[in-house]
Amino acid sequence: MPTTEDMTTTALNSRGTTPEPPAAPGLLDALQHQVAVFARRAEQTRLGGVGQVRNSMDRAAYLLLNRLDQDGPMGVKALAAGMGIDSSTVTRQVAPLVDTGLVKRTSHPEDGRAVVLQLSPRGLARLEEVRSSRRELMAQVTEGWTPEERESFCTLLTRFNSSLSARMAAAAEADAVAAAGGVVSGTGGVPTS
Repeated sequence: MPTTEDMTTTALNSRGTTPEPPAAPGLLDALQHQVAVFARRAEQTRLGGVGQVRNSMDRAAYLLLNRLDQDGPMGVKALAAGMGIDSSTVTRQVAPLVDTGLVKRTSHPEDGRAVVLQLSPRGLARLEEVRSSRRELMAQVTEGWTPEERESFCTLLTRFNSSLSARMAAAAEADAVAAAGGVVSGTGGVPTS
């Protein structure tokens, strides 16, 4: 019977990469601790920027506005899928943004019956104000870092977030399949129950 290490090696070799040796438990303990500390500090400060703009926009609003700015107008379902959250959460989070004029509801350009969410000019101006403040905070927090260190940290943090996102998506898919009494992809057609 193959070991976990054998299966990992096989999986990695099938992707054309050489497997890395497993991380030492002490290093993984230190990593999970630092991630927990980061999460607490980020929540405490809300990483909201500096000056008058500090903490002036919550994380959910910032992420929604940022997504609409990057990807353009979209429906609630597409916005939810892109953010990895459910539609009811997006609906609840976007309501105050519509009420305050940061986001507007418009007709879909190809299907006038459908409604899409779009960043308003006021929303874009507000987002830019918050981005500028948060950019200044990042400059202050990483003061003394080299450009290469900032780039490396951003690359690794992006990779870490992408891995977490993929893991969450896979877990959600497995939960949905299990709830439906089906088969989880990648199990060789073996039922999950």
